Amino acid sequence: MSFLTRRKPLDSITHQDAAHKLKQTLSWPHLVAMGVGAIVGTGIYTLTGVGAGLAGPAVILSFLLCGVICSCAALCYAEMSTMIPAAGSAYTYTYAVLGEFLAWIIGWSLVLEYTVGSAAVAVGWSAHVAEFLHGHVPGQLLYGFATIDPDTGMHGLINLPAVLVTLAVTVLLVIGTRESATVNLVLVAIKISALVLFVVLASQRFDLSNFHPFLPFGLLAKADPDGTKRGVLAAAAIIFFAFWGFDAVSTAAEETKNPGRDLKIGIIGSMAACTAIYIIVAAAALGAVQYTVIAKTAAPLVYVLNALRYPIAGEIIALAAVVALPSVILVLLYGQSRIFFVMARDGLIPRGLAAIHKTRGTPAVMTTITGLVAAAFAGTFDISHIAELANAGTLCAFVAVSLCVLVMRVREPDRARTFRVPLAWIVAPVCIAGCTYLFIVGLRDITHRFFLYSNIIGITVYFLYGVRASRLAKQG
Repeated sequence: MSFLTRRKPLDSITHQDAAHKLKQTLSWPHLVAMGVGAIVGTGIYTLTGVGAGLAGPAVILSFLLCGVICSCAALCYAEMSTMIPAAGSAYTYTYAVLGEFLAWIIGWSLVLEYTVGSAAVAVGWSAHVAEFLHGHVPGQLLYGFATIDPDTGMHGLINLPAVLVTLAVTVLLVIGTRESATVNLVLVAIKISALVLFVVLASQRFDLSNFHPFLPFGLLAKADPDGTKRGVLAAAAIIFFAFWGFDAVSTAAEETKNPGRDLKIGIIGSMAACTAIYIIVAAAALGAVQYTVIAKTAAPLVYVLNALRYPIAGEIIALAAVVALPSVILVLLYGQSRIFFVMARDGLIPRGLAAIHKTRGTPAVMTTITGLVAAAFAGTFDISHIAELANAGTLCAFVAVSLCVLVMRVREPDRARTFRVPLAWIVAPVCIAGCTYLFIVGLRDITHRFFLYSNIIGITVYFLYGVRASRLAKQG
């Protein structure tokens, strides 16, 4: 078979030898917490203000629009993950439906989503922690050498907090999937409790007049003289990136006790919960304070509480933001290690990397390598310059999964589906169109170029190794 057309047989994907099969330890509460843990990070604590500056009070519509697009993607993931309950997420679905070459491109894109994303979050976590460490730890140990210490104006040596938190999460993942999921449950409970506290306090000062005018910049994305795009759609292109992460739930398919039931609950449940959380929090913030004020601060929720004279609650929210980040790192590293694990099992990267720990039941080798790579990025670079690459990878994965749903509806319409996307020929195209729009409009030109360069490197690696070492190539 040609590398363009060879596909993994759908019925054999879930049948793996014991040495390369993951241990089933997760149930739907773990999966919902995994999705919420990945989605609810710094985005809700910062993007409410950014979005308000671009759309005014109508940023609530931006959150709703993003929720609709991501919900469409979530429905598609639910159908594919229950049809193919194996690790690998979008990579595995693409391999079975669209072929090996496109699967490699999606797998490489997921490297951008998870590895670069987890490193960026680790750097963000370090920035919060650095405020408490200044004066106690040398500045050169708080910034990578690609970053300048704002106090001394000198380049740092290594971002030690970012490295340590990444390695700590990696060790937890090696210890066990269920243990990691349990810790994630606790972290998710803490940050959701903090957001509930914010809504309760802010809603007491709710003033409907703060929503007037509701659409100061209109619906469509229109550019200011300085080039800044404003409007509901412009804000949605930015806010969307606070929603991605739920797809990591599908990487846990092989480790789920009852995938037919638990995966659809985990994926759809986490997406619905986070959309509701985002809209409620944004409405509470905008109802308490004018949007023009919120737009000027990088920490809008903390600012609102301080303005309402709840300083202690503001400190709790700020602390919750720090607590929220390790759970995001955990889920992203988990997802990346599983993607790499399946690619190794398929022979596209050295198969020896797909070894399973005999007692822990986790892909210890691949998890360790993933953690070390992410730690190296986090400790060295100013990830903010390339963090949008993670968003580009996410959008490509969403499009691929939606396309897989449509292809399977044509190719095998009678195949048993534990969950079926309702109105699939509307839902999937909406996801494809929405993600394509956000990719083109929402991402900067430099991100498009970096994404192209990255895929050129990835395709080169594939032709140098994977195209011949693939298990399907050897079988054919």
